[in-house]
Amino acid sequence: MSQGLRLAYLVHDLHDPAVARRLDMLRLHIRDAVVIGFYRSGEPPVSISGWPAVALGRTADARFARRVVALLRARLSLAALKPHIAGRDVVLSRQLETLVLGRAARDGFAPGAVLVQECLDVHRLLVGQGLAARLLRWLEHRLLAACDLVITSSPGFERAYLRPMHGAVLPPVLLVENKVLAGEAGAGPALRPMGLPWRIGWYGVLRCRRSLLLLAALAQKLPGLVEVDLRGRPARSAIPDFDALVASSPGLAFGGGYDRRHELAGLYGGVHYVWAIDFFEAGANSAWLLPNRLYEGTLYGAVPIAQADVETGRWLALHRAGLLLEGDEDRLLLERLTAHFEGLTAHGFADAAAAVAAIPRSALIDDGSDGQRLATAFHKILATN
Repeated sequence: MSQGLRLAYLVHDLHDPAVARRLDMLRLHIRDAVVIGFYRSGEPPVSISGWPAVALGRTADARFARRVVALLRARLSLAALKPHIAGRDVVLSRQLETLVLGRAARDGFAPGAVLVQECLDVHRLLVGQGLAARLLRWLEHRLLAACDLVITSSPGFERAYLRPMHGAVLPPVLLVENKVLAGEAGAGPALRPMGLPWRIGWYGVLRCRRSLLLLAALAQKLPGLVEVDLRGRPARSAIPDFDALVASSPGLAFGGGYDRRHELAGLYGGVHYVWAIDFFEAGANSAWLLPNRLYEGTLYGAVPIAQADVETGRWLALHRAGLLLEGDEDRLLLERLTAHFEGLTAHGFADAAAAVAAIPRSALIDDGSDGQRLATAFHKILATN
């Protein structure tokens, strides 16, 4: 068990910060790693978290046809991956498209390696009864049957999608939530502003246009009472008019990207609430996930705002914390948000903040135990292969 693992990590976007986070989580258990994948902007990195990166080609967000073409090219050139895959103990894949490569590369170049799939999102093309959805689920079914382990970040993915769709072939599933890594956690939140306006933070990948419009409507309806701070990476394929909407919405401000290794405490410590609602794939992925911002905001004392009947709401209800909103219609949600903030007092917020502070830190921060659980699972499978 003390011997470090040799890892090949296949990813859909080499620039995704979550790739480095997974490598950091496993750092103590890896003696050699290579990251292989596509990239979506700029130039491909030569290394990620200290390990070499191998670029397979450029793709684009929300350009499925382009991603398929890039995947086919990489599959036809699979032999080029042999030097990077041969001798590996674990072949870890981050998306369905990279699992196509991961399975073929594992079978061809490292037949004794553990094949692991991360299910951290369920793409909208996999959900539905159309021909494309059925074909993709058939492909996913065949690929999962060859896997030794599936990692999920929310129990909703296994309960609502993986088990119903692939239960007959589904390998063991390991839940690893999107907790804040110990190395990312600052000493504590910045001094939270006192008094008005009430500040809502929406941070991370900003991909939900409905959320942006709802927050803009709330700030416009309650000028001087509510302000919204936006930081992170806008998904312009989903919100092409992001800049125009923010510029035309009083009470909204976009401050650009941030470094989660150093800025989380300051970001969340500077707001009262964190927006943890996502309508991007309502009724499916958005209802099943547990987002990074849930753990980040709660760790630093911001009160999460969530829908009551989705996985995020259930997580908060379990911990008796958060502002939970009933309903799905924008009009009703805006009415309930308006009523909450119009009636909010310093004492009321203090009570909500106290409920958040009562959530155990072990539910919010990974002290290294998740990396240990992953490594232990990998070693156990290796021992039986």
